Amino acid sequence: MNKIINASLVAATAAALAACGASDKAATTESSTPAASADQLTVKIGSANPLTGPFAHWGRDADNGVQLAIEEANAAGVTLGGQKVKFEVVSEDDQADPKAATQVAQRFIDSGVVAVVGHLTSGAAIPASRIYNDAGVPMVAGSVTSPKFTQQGYNNTFRIIANDLQQGQALAKFAVGQLKAQRIAVIDDRTTYGQGLADDFAKSVEAAGGKVVKREYTTNSATDFMAILTSLKAQNPDLIFYGGMDAQAGPMVKQLRKLGMKAAFMGADGVNTPEFAKLAGKDAEGAYASSAGAPKEAMPGYASFNDKFKARFKTDIQAYAPYTYDAARVLLDAMKRAESADPKKFMPEIAKTQLQGVTGEIAFEPNGDIKNGAVSLYQLQAGSWKGLTPDTAKTASAAQ
Repeated sequence: MNKIINASLVAATAAALAACGASDKAATTESSTPAASADQLTVKIGSANPLTGPFAHWGRDADNGVQLAIEEANAAGVTLGGQKVKFEVVSEDDQADPKAATQVAQRFIDSGVVAVVGHLTSGAAIPASRIYNDAGVPMVAGSVTSPKFTQQGYNNTFRIIANDLQQGQALAKFAVGQLKAQRIAVIDDRTTYGQGLADDFAKSVEAAGGKVVKREYTTNSATDFMAILTSLKAQNPDLIFYGGMDAQAGPMVKQLRKLGMKAAFMGADGVNTPEFAKLAGKDAEGAYASSAGAPKEAMPGYASFNDKFKARFKTDIQAYAPYTYDAARVLLDAMKRAESADPKKFMPEIAKTQLQGVTGEIAFEPNGDIKNGAVSLYQLQAGSWKGLTPDTAKTASAAQ
């Protein structure tokens, strides 16, 4: 009898636990539904970045921008539809990897995230955007520059930064027109970002009257570039352009100088970081790079943001924190105007954004691109990136 009773109790307990588990699973897989209590609504916002690996310094920087915006909103107090709201940042590591990014995207959807800031890289953001689009969840990118991101026909993708086509054109025009480089070699890391940027740059070089003497390829995990650079040395280029990130650009320029090559070195926003200067040391001096946005000095809210950022995180801004901060504010502003955290209600408001951000005026084209996207040019001088105008480059010609 005791055995029968005990077995019955075990069975009943197991059934109850299974029911609870099913209930919990249903709660976590309900898509994009804010969690409400009697006195407060909890609204989850996703922040997707590489938080481990060679690009973690970028990812942490971008995530910090989101965190700061949300902390300020919570401190100020927000009500939507008459109900108090607490915003919660859900940070995930996508490792700058397309496969990992789609897994992160699905976890966001399953956990009830109503919007996403990110992903950091184009290669991660583009595949993830399909999952968000299918779920009706908006994403606002602060660093995605591939033109393909907003060419997919989705109504949920927005970016607050210029694209690679604009960067490639600006860099090529500067290289050929200002630096007088005629023989240009191009290397890319075969990522969506790096290859797309290098393609746009190469086309623009030819259009500007320069010549691409050789194209080479590497990966976004390589550290040895001697074979590639040796093949380029035979072409005697005036300038070498790299489409990729600082983790590879730093060692690359050191090896470039080790081979005795005096060609100018140029990258885009993936190279325009303090980390590049740290990795390459004195060999980085005189390098050129762009930023898909206004110069920091010209950003209307940069000075005060920089002070807040340093006070909160005890570190310097790497690159995209001002943009992800503004991206989070775009989402908050849209929710306030819609008086709702329901993506169906506030996503249409994102397209109508008219916001003064840290990075400048924010409004969107019909496809989700930022209106009047700016591109700025920089040169590494005395270990720091300095903004350039056509007459401020210290090197009169491309040969260094």
